[in-house]
Amino acid sequence: MAQRGGHSGMDEDDVRVRAGHGSRPRTRRRPAHAEAARAFVTAVDRGRYRCVIGDQVVTAMKARELGKGNIVVGDTVSLTGDVSGAPGTLARVVRIEPRRTVLRRSPDDTDPVERAIVANADQLVIVCALADPPPRLRLIDRFLVAAYDAGLEPVLCLTKADLAGPESILPVYAPLGVRFAVLGRPLSHEMLADLRGLLAGKLSVLVGHSGVGKSTLVNTLIPDAERAVGAVNVVTGRGRHTSSSAVALALPGGGWLIDTPGLRSFGLGHMSPERVVRAFGDLAEGAERCPPGCDHLGPDCALDGWVAAAGADAGPLAARLDSLRRLLRSKEGPEGADGADAEEPERDGDPQT
Repeated sequence: MAQRGGHSGMDEDDVRVRAGHGSRPRTRRRPAHAEAARAFVTAVDRGRYRCVIGDQVVTAMKARELGKGNIVVGDTVSLTGDVSGAPGTLARVVRIEPRRTVLRRSPDDTDPVERAIVANADQLVIVCALADPPPRLRLIDRFLVAAYDAGLEPVLCLTKADLAGPESILPVYAPLGVRFAVLGRPLSHEMLADLRGLLAGKLSVLVGHSGVGKSTLVNTLIPDAERAVGAVNVVTGRGRHTSSSAVALALPGGGWLIDTPGLRSFGLGHMSPERVVRAFGDLAEGAERCPPGCDHLGPDCALDGWVAAAGADAGPLAARLDSLRRLLRSKEGPEGADGADAEEPERDGDPQT
């Protein structure tokens, strides 16, 4: 007879379970997708992801189970479903693999919300014209800060050397050991040899402001890229949009080149002042002499005296210190930024070089 009250000796198997809508028990355990295929994301367009599996191009959408996770060009992902790449087919992205590096930016210097641009890149190739338009060293410094913070190796690509020499730029960044390539027109195979060597076997991100010939450079390096080249008004600098999103393009001989769209701004608002300062490695020795908690903006900063005592190197170091302070002030808002250091916008049209 069943015992009333107290411990009846019943266990979980004796408890009636009300049937649900299905016969399978509910679980929060997500499927392992052990058979999912690994793929490389080469483009993102309105919720669709162009992925590469070997030589096969597959279009995919994000699985609901991933939630709001952001997928960017350069990500390695796992796909299930139809991965044949046949027209009209659609695979599912079920997993984003851990990223080695992430290049980020914010809307502006005062907005701390960061946005991932590219994942898993090895290096950031900063394209800068030596003339027409003139070099913008402060924008180069912004890119350098972003590169060092993301763990990317920076590369300077100086174009239009047929119009001006690199003497005003290379000494500024020589103390950082930044690798570089100097290009002049025409962009012959011999002219591009050094740059091709720097790009070989690497996942490289290409950035640069309007008029430097970035799209023309991509079309020359990868003849079937067909990146649009638009005209830029020489008075206003405004150009038509020629590319709307980042895209990874396979380099002949190995490696990938990620061409970014025209960036109207490259904010560093997501970085703390300490992270910005760490990117100025050529000023590190002087910064060590600063008092604890130095913001490098006040009269107690030791960098001024250290730069003044640098002798022949004082000129380039003074320019770098000025750039650092402009970046730090820009994070305080418009009232803290020098008007001459307003975010140098890049528009989306690169003229023919």
